[in-house]
Amino acid sequence: MELIEIGQIVNTHGIRGEIKLNPWTDDIYDILELDELYLKNGDILHIKQSRIHKNCVIISFSEIPDMNTAEKFKGTVLFTEKTELPEGRYYIADLLGMQVFENDTLLGKIQDVFATGANDVYDIKTPEGKSILIPVIEDVVLSVDVKSKRMEVKLPAGLLDDGAEE
Repeated sequence: MELIEIGQIVNTHGIRGEIKLNPWTDDIYDILELDELYLKNGDILHIKQSRIHKNCVIISFSEIPDMNTAEKFKGTVLFTEKTELPEGRYYIADLLGMQVFENDTLLGKIQDVFATGANDVYDIKTPEGKSILIPVIEDVVLSVDVKSKRMEVKLPAGLLDDGAEE
């Protein structure tokens, strides 16, 4: 079983041992479908109840009976089982470090992914240490091979221009 980070406990909530989870997912509502989450050491926390509250998830676990116990989990990263995603969707963890090519020319490696609302943006670090921001749209991202950590793109005209006049 492979685990993937799903969020971090940022605080307690109330006196009955609920925690406040800052989610690291595309869809916060996916967490409401889960029955259990994992600690880094593999221990299981069984979810009794969960709900959305101000862009966070409030969760009560069977193993956390009160606020004093919940306090000990502040800052803890929680994990879930990594599952197969639909075609065209990827875990950010699988994209980070991926080599990005245009016409077999290495542009760099993905160092970050930003959600902008309309579409995500990949932040590519070039071998020279510069940053290229690539919109994640069908016309730009041509192929993604997670197993070989390779992505093919077709950059929009002018994307690499630095704005300097000649």
